[in-house]
Amino acid sequence: MGSEHGDDGLRRRGCSCTKDDFLPEESFKSMGSYLKALKETPSRFMDRVTTRSLDSVEIHEMKARSGNEMKKTLTWWDLMWFGVGAVIGSGIFVLTGLEAREHSGPAVVLSYVISGVSAMLSVFCYTEFAVEIPVAGGSFAYMRVELGDFMAFIAAGNIILEYIVGGAAVARSWTSYFATLLNHKPDDFRIIAHSLSEDYSHLDPIAVGVCVAICIITVLGTKGSSIFNYIASIVHMVVILFVVIAGFTKADIKNYSDFAPFGARGVFKSAAVLFFAYIGFDAVSTMAEETKNPGKNIPIGLVGSMVVTTVCYCLMAVALCLMQPYGQIDPDAPFSVAFSAVGWNWAKYLVAFGALKGMTTVLLVGAIGQARYMTHIARAHMMPPWLAHVNAKTGTPINATVVMLTATAVIAFFTKLGILADLLSVSTLFIFMLVAVALLVRRYYVAGETTTRDRNKFLVFLGLILASSIATAVYWAVEKDGWIGYCVTVPIWVLSTLGMKFLVPQARAPKLWGVPLVPFLPSASIAINIFLLGSIDEKSFIRFAMWTGVLLVYYFFFGLHATYDTAKATLKEKMTLQKAEEGSVVADNPGATALDH
Repeated sequence: MGSEHGDDGLRRRGCSCTKDDFLPEESFKSMGSYLKALKETPSRFMDRVTTRSLDSVEIHEMKARSGNEMKKTLTWWDLMWFGVGAVIGSGIFVLTGLEAREHSGPAVVLSYVISGVSAMLSVFCYTEFAVEIPVAGGSFAYMRVELGDFMAFIAAGNIILEYIVGGAAVARSWTSYFATLLNHKPDDFRIIAHSLSEDYSHLDPIAVGVCVAICIITVLGTKGSSIFNYIASIVHMVVILFVVIAGFTKADIKNYSDFAPFGARGVFKSAAVLFFAYIGFDAVSTMAEETKNPGKNIPIGLVGSMVVTTVCYCLMAVALCLMQPYGQIDPDAPFSVAFSAVGWNWAKYLVAFGALKGMTTVLLVGAIGQARYMTHIARAHMMPPWLAHVNAKTGTPINATVVMLTATAVIAFFTKLGILADLLSVSTLFIFMLVAVALLVRRYYVAGETTTRDRNKFLVFLGLILASSIATAVYWAVEKDGWIGYCVTVPIWVLSTLGMKFLVPQARAPKLWGVPLVPFLPSASIAINIFLLGSIDEKSFIRFAMWTGVLLVYYFFFGLHATYDTAKATLKEKMTLQKAEEGSVVADNPGATALDH
């Protein structure tokens, strides 16, 4: 799997704005240096693809590039509420009704269970990594260690887009729910610019204001953000509890008589959409660097928040479908209209207030997560190192936070919600699948220890798991009524996973906390994530391909050369330091020779 030298740059930079803060590497010193670097692109690319980072590099030496340490202030209680705040947003108040009406009927509760199980499998994989490599980089850091720089960059670039676009969508929705609370239409609070295209002409200053407020809270300190999130999430949970209890008191069991009107295909189609109601927990994994006792607090916080979230989602879905026949559910404001239908018109204000609180916490935790992703990417020099700076006073990455939220605010100001909603899908399932692959690589392959035979067996079984999962998803998408294909693909997946379990020895055991039932649980995560990808529309894949193309252009012209130079400069520094230490030892012991050391 290639060499294992790390990219552990030791230079520290403060918060300034010189060229060296953005392009300090050797390849960008002059036009001649840059052209020389471009000629070496193929060999440099192979070096970056085959080189993997080390746990110790990510945990210790990469952090040195931020100038200051992030403050360790978080406990499992903070992480659990960050998880709840990150996940339970406006999605539950909107997506549930849309999917129940159009695709799954009352069986939408099964869709939530399926997507919840998929999310939980991903949570387990993230948790082991977060405990073993407690840094701000999240999945970017995990993939640098197990899959190399290139795959890490592609994954990180897509996660950043998800955060920015998702944050912009939530900020626009914030304006809509705020208008509902004040008995106004959303456009009453927007500026209509007739000279612009219809999709970009509804300017939203309130969305920008919300982003600015979130930015201020975020940069002041993570503990303060945690307290704000905790209070807001408690209020949110009270509203959810009201919705569930009130919904059950107005329940009509007849509405459940036709439980799955659209069949299994409808249930899985909804599961693919509703999976995104669970997205956000990955932001919590980026807070590992600021967590006290990661081995204890991260598993409790991450898994606990996912259990709470799944239970809330299922109860709300059941309550909604018991209040109204699925065909009468309003796709835009399902709970508000449902309460109006049973004579509780006033409850729509409570629902709007609950959604508003949920969106605020989603924006807050998303802002914290995206800034920490950007910080660690900048530590690796894939983005300008200026973004890696951590403020000495607040212990937060102010530069990365301001840049990310500025991008979010600009997009939220101009872009209509419908355009943003189309951009949220493939990336996250793709990244969660990669994290599960990375976990299997971590457990079964250690360079210098795993034999060539065991490595080859592992790669064969991993390839079969991926191929059978992709074949199952494609068959599901193409063949609407057939079942013969599953009789081939599913047994191959089962046998491949069993083969990995019994024929390939594990090369590494987790030190503090590990995913149970390896390789079955990560293999199931790969299969479910790829299967849900098979239920997603074509436009989302086109968007994924276009954005990945943009990332590749940036990587080959800038990111590749910056990381290559940093790795080589760091290796040179290490060798110089090692020689100096050896010389010092020889000087102290004149009778010794260099060979003795």
